[in-house]
Amino acid sequence: MIKEPEFQYIQTNGVTLRTVVKGEGPLVILLHGFPEFWHLWRHQIDPIVEAGYKVAVPDQRGYAGSDAPEAIEDYDIVHLTGDVVGIADALGYEQFIVIGQDMGCMVAWHTALLYPERVSAVMGLSVPYWGRPEVPDTIVNPPGLEGKYWYIRKFQQPGAEFGMDASPEAMLRMTYYIISADSPPGSWMSQVGYPADASMADIFKVPAELPQWLTKEDLDYHVAQFKGNGFRGGVNWYRNLERNWALTPHLENAKITQPAHFIAGAEDDVLLYVPNWAEIMPTHFEDLRRTKLIEGAGHWLMLEKPDETTDEILLFLKDLR
Repeated sequence: MIKEPEFQYIQTNGVTLRTVVKGEGPLVILLHGFPEFWHLWRHQIDPIVEAGYKVAVPDQRGYAGSDAPEAIEDYDIVHLTGDVVGIADALGYEQFIVIGQDMGCMVAWHTALLYPERVSAVMGLSVPYWGRPEVPDTIVNPPGLEGKYWYIRKFQQPGAEFGMDASPEAMLRMTYYIISADSPPGSWMSQVGYPADASMADIFKVPAELPQWLTKEDLDYHVAQFKGNGFRGGVNWYRNLERNWALTPHLENAKITQPAHFIAGAEDDVLLYVPNWAEIMPTHFEDLRRTKLIEGAGHWLMLEKPDETTDEILLFLKDLR
């Protein structure tokens, strides 16, 4: 059995967020992505606390032990960033550091952009900040993928989460493997070689064996967490990508002004979404202090290479001090 920490149930922005709160000092908020919850950060929480910080790690809205509103619009970027600021308010902090991974990275970048007076520094894992796209559906319908399978486009369909909810263990086994460094390079992006009407089950096989960085105990805990809210809330984040664009016209040409740091797994297929990301990304920051690719890691770098990932986070925090 996983020994759960003592949770705080923070009421903010119209929802209650189950949150791990630990330590004393400047506030660091850690944001998970899809399909995850607080447990993604299990290897990083204590080292950050020991470095002299208070750490807050929510299950973000729609996930695990937090509220999952019904309306799709309740998962747009205004709500998601408002939740983050609301956590800081509830804990009595005017300023905070935010660190996010995957879709949580998108929230971290945008919290820094939308609340520059509240966010003192920002760190992203796995998903570079590419700036505001020129057209709203660039990520939903990437150029050149017409008629091809693309998971984000598939997520827009009503009921896309039903298959995931029916087999959460299969969904999690597949997701952890296919976008990690354990799978052959390009495995995740192989989806674009299939027709648009294919299903995820047609494309990706569910591995019988777990990667060495994921125990059966961890997997069972994750499956149990998704038997409550299911995957609907997480999928709804993707259904708001075009709405997020419409809600943020003032971010056109905006730069992230705070000290920033970015790391990713060197074998993360997400970096292939925009192949020239390394050249584009610095143009959207005023103080991007470090970019680092961690060898031997894919998308789940904090699990695949926990020590190296933690070291990078602590390096960033030390640099801020």
